[in-house]
Amino acid sequence: MFNNEDLELFKSRGILPEQVEVQLENFRNGFPFIRLDAPATPGNGIIQLSDQDIEKYTQVYEDRIAQLEVVKFIPASGAATRMFKELFAYLEKAEGADNEASLLDTFPSLKNLILSVNRLPFVSELKEILEAEGQNLDELVCANEARRLIQIILSEQGLGYADLPKGLIRFHSYPDQSRTSFEEHLVEGAQYAKSGDSEVRLHFTVSPEHIDSFKHHLETVRVFYEELFRVRYIIEFTIQQPHTDTIAVDMNNNPFRDDDGQIVFRPGGHGALLGNLNGLDQDLIFIKNIDNIAPDRMKGLTKQYKQALAGLLIEFQDRVFGYLRDLVSTEVSIDRLKEICEFVGANMCKMEEQVDPGSANDLKSSLSKILNRPIRIAGMVKNAGEPGGGPFWVRQTDGTVNLQIVEPAQISPEQADLLKQSTHFNPVDLVCAVKDYQGKLFDLLEFRDPQTGFITEKSISGKPVKAQELPGLWNGSMAGWNTLFVEVPIETFTPVKTIYDLIREEHLSD
Repeated sequence: MFNNEDLELFKSRGILPEQVEVQLENFRNGFPFIRLDAPATPGNGIIQLSDQDIEKYTQVYEDRIAQLEVVKFIPASGAATRMFKELFAYLEKAEGADNEASLLDTFPSLKNLILSVNRLPFVSELKEILEAEGQNLDELVCANEARRLIQIILSEQGLGYADLPKGLIRFHSYPDQSRTSFEEHLVEGAQYAKSGDSEVRLHFTVSPEHIDSFKHHLETVRVFYEELFRVRYIIEFTIQQPHTDTIAVDMNNNPFRDDDGQIVFRPGGHGALLGNLNGLDQDLIFIKNIDNIAPDRMKGLTKQYKQALAGLLIEFQDRVFGYLRDLVSTEVSIDRLKEICEFVGANMCKMEEQVDPGSANDLKSSLSKILNRPIRIAGMVKNAGEPGGGPFWVRQTDGTVNLQIVEPAQISPEQADLLKQSTHFNPVDLVCAVKDYQGKLFDLLEFRDPQTGFITEKSISGKPVKAQELPGLWNGSMAGWNTLFVEVPIETFTPVKTIYDLIREEHLSD
């Protein structure tokens, strides 16, 4: 199936032929559905923090932060193209339109955007470009010149947003400045991810073609924010490694080749970032997407809950480490084993084993295996019609049941009712700990479930193909982690998925 040129291609990308064979097998067989046990809900897998809890865990975090190394991990490789999908559709139709005003009426969201253009965070730049050409923004709006405005926003001769990553697009405006989403993460990081030495570590995963632009942008704003918050930023940029790409196939599951006969590989989705995450060695890792960021007036709530989640993780980890140290000792009382079993069953894993004095050693081994894993605290938001995965109790092949974040595509039609019963969704609001009780880093790849990937249909040069995504970073890639779900307010979830989100109330600075 593979010729010498194929093998050289694999080698250049750091991919073994056996890995490609496994991917082809996945295309042929498909991935199995997740076996759900029940949705995680308040009182059954989702923790609801009281005001006293928030105060307590925030204090735990503030008391311990000076002794910890903290980093904020931000997936930022996504292009902004999807933000402007409807704008591109409008431009295509406007090419042959006789009456632009009538056409604009068929795009109500876009029409509202044009009428609200002065609320966009990059309106100042729009005005500058127009004024340089002798045009006036308000006059274009009154004349329904949507096409001209869209061209300025998207084209390289204007703002060039069509080719930019989301991190370099302006999200919020303030009286004295406007900020990109990248800048907003610098600001947010200074508020809750500052170590005792006033260092703020942020790790951005970006596309290779954008890494220089990110670095340039950082150098233009670094000093301003360091002086504003009296911190020192330590910023890392990494890319999605080529060896995490997956082979594309035709509709008959044969390797897809381009016009030159070369096998085509595609990015493996956000699950490919597990390797980037695996390279971090900090004590606490906050994870949040680049497009989920709020203006200053709403950051206080985010800070409060981020610190509370981190404090909960610290307290939870302390208890887990204490139990693990007991389990590796020669003598553990039956009462202590019962306590550990109750803790495990109440917080992370439903076990079928019972405490039997005659099998204490086997039970100690089982408990150690369950407890000695990476830990994550995952914020969950009440369902409000937002797409995405949700929190569930998932039954494993060994009979145990643990907490996981599951995507709708992973759920069989027979279990669709359980999906409907789900009360919360995943906003990607994580705090993670990746060291064991001896301070050694876990190999995160050991806790990934390889059977939780995704197969999707795409097109390349107009030809239909199948693509394969690796287990999602917060889905199957963390299937073997110990997980606590915590309810967080909807106000902490402010993603920008389309340009229209920028004029929603939560993204206005006043």
